[in-house]
Amino acid sequence: MPTPTEKVAANLRAFQIALNSHDRENPTHTAHGIGLAHFDMERLGFEEGEEVLPGITIHADGGVTGNFRVLCDGDHLEEKEAEQAEVVDAVASETRMLPVGSPSEDERASQSVRARP
Repeated sequence: MPTPTEKVAANLRAFQIALNSHDRENPTHTAHGIGLAHFDMERLGFEEGEEVLPGITIHADGGVTGNFRVLCDGDHLEEKEAEQAEVVDAVASETRMLPVGSPSEDERASQSVRARP
């Protein structure tokens, strides 16, 4: 069974991996903390505002236990909504006529006539 130190070390590694991923995918945002459920903070022995990595502090954020979140100065929800709006605009501005269904009997008959030598 892992010791409390091993649990904290494993979580710190997971925090660093998540922070690296966040910074790589969101270069315009600055991460400042890790959000944990209050229960997880107590279980792991962290205190509100404790610095666990350089410039990264722990915060209780009311999330689901067993998960953590990277806290940053960016608004990911607003950006996602803007991306969705751009996609909707692009799709809504295009009009195309596409044939639906199988060829009519007349079209099939004319194709078979042209195919004969």
